[in-house]
Amino acid sequence: QVQLAESGGGLVQAGGSLRLSCVASGRILSINAMGWYRQAPGKQRELVAAITSGGSTNYVDSVKGRFTISRDNAKKTVYLQMNSLRPEDTAVYYCNADGEHYTGPYYIRTNFNSWGQGTQVTVSS
Repeated sequence: QVQLAESGGGLVQAGGSLRLSCVASGRILSINAMGWYRQAPGKQRELVAAITSGGSTNYVDSVKGRFTISRDNAKKTVYLQMNSLRPEDTAVYYCNADGEHYTGPYYIRTNFNSWGQGTQVTVSS
């Protein structure tokens, strides 16, 4: 199993900043894309930002110019720097990663797609 552990959420005033972190653990062979999703109450989960193993990034339009996604491949960690936060950014933020890992006693190579448990970000007006 591949586990993702998020941290860095919290309560911040509009205009403030937060930095989310997500570290992957397990018998990981490689990680392809890593991304951040969010889900606000009563809304569907949406992709906020994603980054490939080569560093290519994409963002949802509403966060372009305010959020920056980055990763440290050696640490198996992805970050989301969130600046100029707005009340509409309030949501539970989830980390996602896909790649290959080893399973079982014979270290069989298997694809994985894992989610973190989520971290709450609340932006007050």
